[in-house]
Amino acid sequence: MPIPTGLRRAFAYLIPYWRRLVLVMLISLVSTVSTLAIPYLSIDLVDRALVGRDLIALRRIVLWFVLLGISSYVLNVASGLRYTRVSAEILFAMRLSLYEHLQRLSPRFYARTRLGDIVARINSDIGEIQRVAAETALAWVGNVLFLVGCSAMLIWLDWKLALLSATVMPFSLWALVAYRRRLETRVATLRQHSSAIGSFLIETLQATTLTVTSNAQRRETGRFRRLNDAFIDVLMSVQRVTYLAGGLPAIILSLGTSAVFLYGGTRVVEGTLTLGTFAAFLAYQMRVFAPAQALMGLYANLATARVSWHRVLELLDAPVDVVERPDALPLHTVRGEIAFEDVSLTTERGAAVLDRASFRVHPGEAVAIVGASGSGKSTLAYLLLRLIDPDAGVVRLDGLDLRAVRLDDLRRHVVFVEQEPALMHASVAENLRYGTPDADDGMMRRAAAAAGIAAFVDALPKGYATLVGERGQQVSVGERQRLALARALLADPSVLVLDEPTAALDPISERQVIDGYRTAMRGRTTILISHRRELAMRADRVLVIEGARIVESGAPGELMAHGGAFARLFATPASIATEAR
Repeated sequence: MPIPTGLRRAFAYLIPYWRRLVLVMLISLVSTVSTLAIPYLSIDLVDRALVGRDLIALRRIVLWFVLLGISSYVLNVASGLRYTRVSAEILFAMRLSLYEHLQRLSPRFYARTRLGDIVARINSDIGEIQRVAAETALAWVGNVLFLVGCSAMLIWLDWKLALLSATVMPFSLWALVAYRRRLETRVATLRQHSSAIGSFLIETLQATTLTVTSNAQRRETGRFRRLNDAFIDVLMSVQRVTYLAGGLPAIILSLGTSAVFLYGGTRVVEGTLTLGTFAAFLAYQMRVFAPAQALMGLYANLATARVSWHRVLELLDAPVDVVERPDALPLHTVRGEIAFEDVSLTTERGAAVLDRASFRVHPGEAVAIVGASGSGKSTLAYLLLRLIDPDAGVVRLDGLDLRAVRLDDLRRHVVFVEQEPALMHASVAENLRYGTPDADDGMMRRAAAAAGIAAFVDALPKGYATLVGERGQQVSVGERQRLALARALLADPSVLVLDEPTAALDPISERQVIDGYRTAMRGRTTILISHRRELAMRADRVLVIEGARIVESGAPGELMAHGGAFARLFATPASIATEAR
């Protein structure tokens, strides 16, 4: 029977740790054998020590009870601690694998996937797998070993009583299997509702200002309450099925135990079974009941882990759009020549973002890319950083197809500053050095000065050691933009790509930033994606995107005088009225 693909992929994470797992299993086996020997002492305890009134035998048997109990406890603790350590490392390997895979996914994936759902799968689902692995898997193995050992001892002591005890087992297994699919379906639904709550919290907490200024607090509280009520309904359904899945088989097993009491007790009264043998049988019977019941309860835990694992696999199976070739070429130096050759790209809905776009940027040139919102300007940056690949056409750097070069080298030489830059909950210095952790203080201060942010940082209470807060919330939007620009300049790129770098700046600050990056990037290539007229007019050349195509290219002054798409984009209402007359 072939092993299911999902289970086979889970086993792949165990292979590097198989020696440590085998050691844990061996310790667990010795512990189980020690525990199994304890009930067998009941035969001598009753028949020889108690009935035979033998004090020496009583003392010897009690000593064995103590020694076996202590050794079983010590071995059980040793195996448990070792397994907790190795299971935590295995689960970290899973989480690391998922995290690294998420880093390789393109912006398209994050555009269609809710952040709360991703976080829930990394934290809650893998956390559930880790809980089951740490608390349940070893218990499952131990209980199986103990159940097999107890069953063997029951058969050896009295096969008739053992057969009577086993008659109810098929009915217990049937009851367990009957609830399996129902439980897994409800657990999957529970995970979805949990993810929905997580997504709601992330979305609304990031938009707290909008919620308050829109007087939407009660409405959002009502949404939260409805989501939570739906979660509770599903949770209660899961609990009901869990109780039935664990309790009903246990009740059936208890009926079998009652039958053993009646039949075995009758034989003792009739003299066909010794009291000591019956006591030992009952001791093993009680010990069979515990692991059998535990296994049935553990099955519910494994069902929830199975659901979580499939949810994790959905993320691991998300296709990676950009893959580095095995024979990718290194980029030791970059002159900064960029060429787009008949590049086309569509959205997942089929809408054209770029349609056979072609242009060339010469080394050291500063080129502004302008156009209406949604015209595909930022997409050019994603293509140039190879965050996505074009559907057709070629993007080249220094004549090399980007798909043929190493990604690490490409992103070391081509640096991108996003329109909404990300800052970590760390100090100013740590954020500036994020891409270049080895940069010294002098380099960092020069980059900050070039970005027009040095005076601001020096005025902070702790200077470069000041924390910027979660997502940089303790500084303004404009300051975040300039910090991101300083971080990019500190990386000393051959090509700098700026997406609306001055959108949140006043005119004076904007001119400072423009002068700063022009000085820092003199002789190197700069791509400016912007709606700002001042930024576009300071570029060497302008590309205008309209209708997913490059419709104009030239010096900004010439394009403005020409009165075409570029002039219309930055025309004032007064000038439009004049042209109309």
